Amino acid sequence: QVQLVESGGALVQPGGSLRLSCAVSASIFDIYNLGWYRQAPGKEREWVVTISRGGTTTYTSSVKARFTIFRDNAWSTVYLQMNSLSPEETAVYCCDMNERYWGRGTLVTVSS
Repeated sequence: QVQLVESGGALVQPGGSLRLSCAVSASIFDIYNLGWYRQAPGKEREWVVTISRGGTTTYTSSVKARFTIFRDNAWSTVYLQMNSLSPEETAVYCCDMNERYWGRGTLVTVSS
C-alpha cells in the first residue's frame, strides 16, 4: 500500500525559509513522479512542483527562483526547500505520487 507522510510544516516569518519532507512508502518501480501541491485557506489546490523518475523538475512560475525539490536516490524521501517565503504562501502543503496518491499535508504559516 502506498503511503505518503509529510513533515516540516511550521510558523515562519516573511522572508524566511523552510524545508518540508515527505516519507514515501512505495515500490520504486511504481513511482513515476513525486511532487508537491498546496492549498491556501479558501482557495483551490495549486500545483507547485514535480520531479520525474528521470530527475526532471518542473515548477510553477511563482516559485521557480525560490523553491527546490529533491529526493534521495531510493525515492524514499522527497523534499521541498522553500526560501523567501511570503504570507500569501501560507497553505497546507501535500506531497503526491503519480498525481494519484496523496499525503494528508503539513501546514506552513508565513506570518510575523
